Amino acid sequence: MFFFEAIPWYSVLMWFGILAGLIIFNEITRFNKQTGIFFFILLPIILTIFVWPETSGTSSGAQTANWFAWIKVYSAIIGCWIGLFLRFTKKGASNKYFLLLAPGILVINIIEAVVREIEVMGMQGFTQGMFYMGGTWNLLNAIAGIFNLLAVCGWFGIVISKDRHHDLVWPDMTWFWIIGYDLWNFAYVYNCLTDRSFYSMALLISCTIPAFLGKKGAWAQHRVHTLALYMMLMMTVPNFFVQGKFAVSSTHSPAAYYTVSIIALVFNAGVIAYQLYTIIKRKKNPLIDELYDHLSESKKIKAEN
Repeated sequence: MFFFEAIPWYSVLMWFGILAGLIIFNEITRFNKQTGIFFFILLPIILTIFVWPETSGTSSGAQTANWFAWIKVYSAIIGCWIGLFLRFTKKGASNKYFLLLAPGILVINIIEAVVREIEVMGMQGFTQGMFYMGGTWNLLNAIAGIFNLLAVCGWFGIVISKDRHHDLVWPDMTWFWIIGYDLWNFAYVYNCLTDRSFYSMALLISCTIPAFLGKKGAWAQHRVHTLALYMMLMMTVPNFFVQGKFAVSSTHSPAAYYTVSIIALVFNAGVIAYQLYTIIKRKKNPLIDELYDHLSESKKIKAEN
């Protein structure tokens, strides 16, 4: 196959199992304050003290025994803490400047990945249990990540929904930005996480499905919840994704690396081009204005929340 080696039927079933599990647990964690506190405060404390030092510590030899994996899991968890504060405290929900913390954590996560992509560009061979093959494709996708970062807009339009779930809703987080993010992020995991990227597709789709078919406008919340859940699982059983019966290896083909990176770059360049067109045509300030409040989907999201 072009992107992956042979994919056995049981790995396909496991892929759908992880996808379904992330979607279900995302719904559980967003249900109310109590479920959020359990999964994103109490559970990480227990895992940090009793589990992760053994499974992902520096002496474990696991693929997660590196700075990026540890920063990624805690930045995702902190993002969930920020979400709980914004959603379930009066001060957080009513203060526009506090609400800026949500896009702030998203931007930090994108920057982390762009930095890691550039770092991997100079890496070759096996390191910490994972195979790396850096190349020009890393630079192309790093640029795609920067484009996606620059296209984050509508920061001051974020609100907390008035229903019982108190979801964090971001009307300017459009479908085309989400697709651009998914393409860039898949290229990132394919380039930098290589043999772990097969299951990372399930992670990306697990927040896109509820954003399109479930609670619309809440993609950022879906993303940080599913990312935290996935990273906690990865830190707990890191070798599951690259070793054993269910593992699916990348082909490590330069053509495949180039393909995913070029697609991500071209699409995100298009997103940036449309954003610039919108700014100029509608005379919008991208720092403070909602750029896409004229779109029907944005209007519907605002009306429902």
